[in-house]
Amino acid sequence: MVSINSTFSSGNICPVDIPESGPIQLKIRPDNQSEFKQWFHFKVNNALNEQLTFEIVDADKTAYPEGWKDYQVCASYDGQSWFRVATEFSDNRLRFSHEFEESSAYFAYFAPYSYERHLELVHDAAQHDWVSHTVLGETLDGREMNLLTIGQPNAETKIWVIARQHPGESMAEWFMEGLIGRLLDQDDATARKLLQSVCFYLVPNMNPDGTERGHLRTNAVGINLNREWDRASMEKSPEVFLVREQMLATGVDMFLDVHGDEGLPYNFVAGSEGVPRFDEAMAKQEQQFVEQFKLATPEFQDEFGYPKDAPGEADLSIASSWVAEQFGCLSLTLEMPFKDNANLPDPVTGWSPDRSALLGQSVLQPILFHIQSLANR
Repeated sequence: MVSINSTFSSGNICPVDIPESGPIQLKIRPDNQSEFKQWFHFKVNNALNEQLTFEIVDADKTAYPEGWKDYQVCASYDGQSWFRVATEFSDNRLRFSHEFEESSAYFAYFAPYSYERHLELVHDAAQHDWVSHTVLGETLDGREMNLLTIGQPNAETKIWVIARQHPGESMAEWFMEGLIGRLLDQDDATARKLLQSVCFYLVPNMNPDGTERGHLRTNAVGINLNREWDRASMEKSPEVFLVREQMLATGVDMFLDVHGDEGLPYNFVAGSEGVPRFDEAMAKQEQQFVEQFKLATPEFQDEFGYPKDAPGEADLSIASSWVAEQFGCLSLTLEMPFKDNANLPDPVTGWSPDRSALLGQSVLQPILFHIQSLANR
């Protein structure tokens, strides 16, 4: 008999009805102490040679129902290699079908990046001579807040990159895996040039509790970390509090906060034009970074993105806005799609872990240009 399980890292689904014939009906469990829900990740068992249809019956009640338009569910037989399956959103339900070539298969909103893989990423990197690993403290569920420092702490330029404040945006940690891998490639001239004068401070997963719990957007107690940067506390948002304190201790000369966007099928950045101290120099730095990123990879574009904040009207509870105002540096939010890059579509994988990692590698080129422009001021 077909069965469904989500009792594993980042698992999330609630079976409603598994009939002998007809669609299997499912609901998404909301984040703890929150109404946010959109992330799902579950395993179907005992389905060899079955043609099954699934319906997420509360898809219209999710955080971003507009994100289901043109979206395709991610599927995998081994939890490692992911492909897309045909999906439609109609009658307020997300509906998809699959003919099973194996007994079991996984389905997810995006290819997951587990907390266990996160720990492996951190500790593998920490074996490198250029890297130091610091546990800044613990989350509310008692998980580690990991910081990787790559380069010499006395370097003249400090660059901070954080990812996955919203745990369901797993593409952000795939991005970090690519970035870290390239930084540690001793044969990569761009990485070597950067590390002559730059120290990178990297937080690959800002929200390990939400990752493990299968949350979309919040930590263990339903707090959206990307609305805590001007008010962080150890009681509600220790993840932000600990990282922010370390930033204040080291200083920040550039900041990148890596995310995923439910609706827009593009890679883009959101700038800091709304912070009170934003000036012509900061505007020039943003534009140069965008232009250099477009030269580095055709996966990145600036035609589509978020509306710009009016002068002085930025929300300083958001990480990139708080950092820009606090440190007066280039500070950006990078968004990747849950769907596909509409400019370079891939019908098999859509936007994927591999493409996320490659984007993480390519971001070193605009970072290098930015550092060189700072040195020439």
